Amino acid sequence: MADDWSAPAEPAKRFRFRHLRWTIIGLFVGAMVLNYLARSVLGVAAPVILSEQAISSEQYSWITGAFQLGVMLQPLIGYFLDGTGLRLGFALCAALWSIITMAHVLATGWVSFAGLRFALGFAEGSAQPAGQKLITEWFPARERGLAGGIYNIGASFGAVLAPPLVAWAVLTQSWRLAFLVTGACGLIWCVAWLIWYRPPGEHRRLGVEERAYIHAGKESWRAAGRKRTPILQLIRRRELWGIALPRMLADPVWGMLSFWMPLYLAKVRGFDLAQIAIFAWLPFLAADLGCLFGPAVVAHLQRRGVDLIDARRWAFTIGAVLMTGMAFVGLASNPYVAIALLCLGGFAHQTLSVTVITMASDLFGAEEVATAAGLAGLAGNFGILAFTLVLGQIVDQVGYVPFFIVLGVLDLAGAALLWSLVRKPT
Repeated sequence: MADDWSAPAEPAKRFRFRHLRWTIIGLFVGAMVLNYLARSVLGVAAPVILSEQAISSEQYSWITGAFQLGVMLQPLIGYFLDGTGLRLGFALCAALWSIITMAHVLATGWVSFAGLRFALGFAEGSAQPAGQKLITEWFPARERGLAGGIYNIGASFGAVLAPPLVAWAVLTQSWRLAFLVTGACGLIWCVAWLIWYRPPGEHRRLGVEERAYIHAGKESWRAAGRKRTPILQLIRRRELWGIALPRMLADPVWGMLSFWMPLYLAKVRGFDLAQIAIFAWLPFLAADLGCLFGPAVVAHLQRRGVDLIDARRWAFTIGAVLMTGMAFVGLASNPYVAIALLCLGGFAHQTLSVTVITMASDLFGAEEVATAAGLAGLAGNFGILAFTLVLGQIVDQVGYVPFFIVLGVLDLAGAALLWSLVRKPT
């Protein structure tokens, strides 16, 4: 649905925000924090849950795989958001994932966990399509990289909060308390979203100058009033594959950090829950810095005359080179060196991830961007699914070293695909 940029009728003295678009992205950051907190709690609590519930590494891989299967339905969620709009559509998705998060307290055994994780993945898969739709609607092209980096900080920060939250919950009552608190916060956020969010053409707090600034910054190829593109037609576009395949190769790093790193620290490095709470959030803090570094690289290159698409490709490539440090995590004899390399991996991943995710808003119009981002997200989560199932099947026999080596080199192939498949819009 295309934006209507005519100002809504309103009283002349209504208060206007000078930079309303940044309050919108700030509110969305809260959703991302809660989204990734909800998905990260299980990974941090895994050493306790697996012991309490007698769940094996292979069964745990099926639990995490079920989540990825749910998230892989992102194209359906994206198509839903393109049709219903963000205000109601995303509020429904956030409320659903919050309720499912709270329902984790009822889980007993790996099958019930797998069912809940599938449902959670389906609802939480709305976050990235919604984010891309939001920055396409609310931000001029030159600001989308920064806006995308800011909201993706929420993803990393949610993972940062998970270790201390789980440690507090276990010491206070049990791991179940962490799921209850996270879900309740999500429901509160939904109320704030419904109160504050409107699309630009309807928001009564949007001033005339900012409205004109946003509209003037839209690319000329984004024709007004375009119809939604059918999913099958989107799939035939090489630009979609140009961002989807690099995401498929990149996203397994995030799956490793979110779902397997606490188990790795417990089983291989001998960390207890207190040590996991102290150290497991550091790679996600580094990831927050990566969320800002990627857009900063793009902005630096643009100031030196590099066009937007090439600047994003170079930022991705820099992240891919930095990611090679991940290959040495399992080979490090000192556990603190391993933590430092995991931090480098988190930084490198978000440097390149926020870059390729934001490219959906560069290459696709507002009426199709959530669907395109959902299709790219499907590819990314398929990568996590395949990686985690293989890891769960053989990690007890071969250890973690081969998997870290693979993660260190996959993004170099992703960079090659990004340079070869993506064409600049005309």
